[in-house]
Amino acid sequence: MKHLKQQDPAVYEAIRGEIKRQQEGMELIASENYVSEAVLEALGSAFTNKYSEGYPAKRYYGGQTYTDIIENIAIERAKKLFGAEHINVQPLSGAPANMIAYSAVLQPGDKVLGMDLSHGGHLTHGHPVTLSAKIYNFIRYKTEKNGKINYKKLEEMALQEKPKMILAGFSAYTRQLDYQKFRDIAKKVGAVSMIDIAHIAGLIAGKAIPNPVPYFDIVTTTTHKTLRGPRGGMIMCREKYAEAIDKACFPGFQGGPHMHQIAALAVCLGEALKPDFQDYARQIIKNAKVLETELKKYHYKIMFGGTDNHMVLVDVYNSIGLTGKEAEIALDKVGITLNKNVIPDDPRPPLDPSGIRIGVPAVTTRGMKEKEIKMIVHWIVDALKNYNNDNKLESIRQEVIALCKKFPVYEKTS
Repeated sequence: MKHLKQQDPAVYEAIRGEIKRQQEGMELIASENYVSEAVLEALGSAFTNKYSEGYPAKRYYGGQTYTDIIENIAIERAKKLFGAEHINVQPLSGAPANMIAYSAVLQPGDKVLGMDLSHGGHLTHGHPVTLSAKIYNFIRYKTEKNGKINYKKLEEMALQEKPKMILAGFSAYTRQLDYQKFRDIAKKVGAVSMIDIAHIAGLIAGKAIPNPVPYFDIVTTTTHKTLRGPRGGMIMCREKYAEAIDKACFPGFQGGPHMHQIAALAVCLGEALKPDFQDYARQIIKNAKVLETELKKYHYKIMFGGTDNHMVLVDVYNSIGLTGKEAEIALDKVGITLNKNVIPDDPRPPLDPSGIRIGVPAVTTRGMKEKEIKMIVHWIVDALKNYNNDNKLESIRQEVIALCKKFPVYEKTS
């Protein structure tokens, strides 16, 4: 970053600080990860200079020889990974991808059956504060006390409400969904079936969990998180929805795609096609199960009964008397980064909820395995037990830094 260092020292120092934070800290936010240096290089490439409204061979501006090459590479690699009939790689992120998908097949006021946010769903799946909920009529389903989705009740809701779309997917739910049942229920009521796989796309690409693409009409995802790519979005669908999806994306929702991001996406999809990506995806599942088992040993209450994916949702308030916000702050002090999170039907407010969400994709990318996860759980428990003891928290922080140095994120930091 020699040019940046010389031209803008303030921004340069902030970037250096963030690199140091990532190197010395333990990233346990379930939706975050580390991209490769090759992905970073593509993201910072000259493609950021190019406007490319439209699609390959159908652009509105000239000079598109290499943008078409890049976008086609990304599409073909995504098809190999997920087996979709049609893929649009232009959505700028996950929330735009969902809004594009809704607008492609729904009319304002149409009903959508989606998962309740406090039970693991996502803001864009119909939470009242979002634009999607102001345009469409979202009906929200919940999990049972055992943490599972009751598909019989879901079918009864669908038959009663007759939604135009049935939406699966989540941001904090930790169990494997029954894709076949979602498809059957949607078919029974004549609804479009859609799933948001933003959190689990990398686990699917790495063949660590089942692939939902053959079961759903529309599949949306982010391209970061477990997929370990740049921040962006992607929509996969059956061929019958291809034209509607593409038109809803451009010109319906957004203008020119971010070609530097699509270039980086092409690189990350190429990485996901390699055998070692499957090793990484399988290790995520192993690490998450150790995380669950170890936390249970310390009598922490795990939501949904456990995990089948890359994260756990923990009720810290009813386990140890700390709020999610207090736990997040205490763990920040020791260099362990995670996020406060609501639990099912949480009586506490979203900014100071009862739970925390803990994910293992980023530490798995660093090469950490079961042994290190056990150490991390010990530090979490110790830090929360001593959340008012700054001397103890600093001692734990030094241990965290020492382990992180053994698993560097990037070799070069300047």
